[in-house]
Amino acid sequence: MSQDAPPGPLYQAIKKYVVDHIESGEWMPGRRIPSESEIVKIVGASRMTVNRALRELSTEGRLTRVQGVGTFVASPRSEVTLLAIRSIADDIAERGGEHSCRVVSQQRRQAPVAVARALEISTYAPVFHVVLQHMADGYPVQIEDRFVNPVVAPDFLEQDFTAITPSRYLLDRLPITEVEHSIEARPPAEDECEMLDISPATPVLEFRRRTWSDTRVVTSVGMVSAGSASYIGGRFKVGSGGDK
Repeated sequence: MSQDAPPGPLYQAIKKYVVDHIESGEWMPGRRIPSESEIVKIVGASRMTVNRALRELSTEGRLTRVQGVGTFVASPRSEVTLLAIRSIADDIAERGGEHSCRVVSQQRRQAPVAVARALEISTYAPVFHVVLQHMADGYPVQIEDRFVNPVVAPDFLEQDFTAITPSRYLLDRLPITEVEHSIEARPPAEDECEMLDISPATPVLEFRRRTWSDTRVVTSVGMVSAGSASYIGGRFKVGSGGDK
C-alpha cells in the first residue's frame, strides 16, 4: 500500500486503492481486477479486510463480483438508462453506429411452464418466440430471446426483424402500462460465448423484462450482452406510451 494512504480504517484505504486505479483509467470497465489473495499480498491486509472493501465497492456499484469467475470493474449505468427502455437500434444509432440483426429463430410454439407463467397464460398455449443476434457495425453486442402473447400481437411473427426490432414494432402498436425488469451479471453459457464472440471468462449482463398493456402481459424477454454490472431490479407503472 502506498505511504500516501489516508488515515482511518484499513478497508477504506483499500477501497481508495481500487477506486484510484479505476478513476485513473488503468482499470477500465469490464476488466478483471486482482483477486482477493493478490490484493492481500499487495496491501499487506487480512483477507477479511480486503473482502469487506471489495464487498462494499460492489454494493456501491463500482465493482461486480461474479461467482467462479472473479471481480470486475462495473460499467457505469444510471437509473434513467435502466428505466428508459428503448430499442437497441435507437441506442446504437445515437452512438453513431449502424445496427444490424440476424434472426436465429422465429416461430410459433407451445408455452413451457416457465414461459406460460411469465406471460400469465395457460401452459402449452401458443406463443410467438424469436431469438435474435443484434450487432453494432457488424460486431455482435446482444442476444435477444423474446416470447410474445399472440392474443395481444397476432401479426408479430409476420414482421421482418432484420428491418425493425421487436421493441420498436411493439411500442409503435401498443400502449405500455406496467414494466417489470431485472439486471444481473453472470458467467456466460457456451452458446452465448459463440454468439457474442467472447471468452468463457468474460461475464455477461442479462436484462430480463416483462411488459403489460392494460391487464395483459405483452412480452417476456431476456437480453444478454457482454459486460458487467451489479444486479438491479424493479417493477413500475407508467401512464401511457413507452417502449416494450
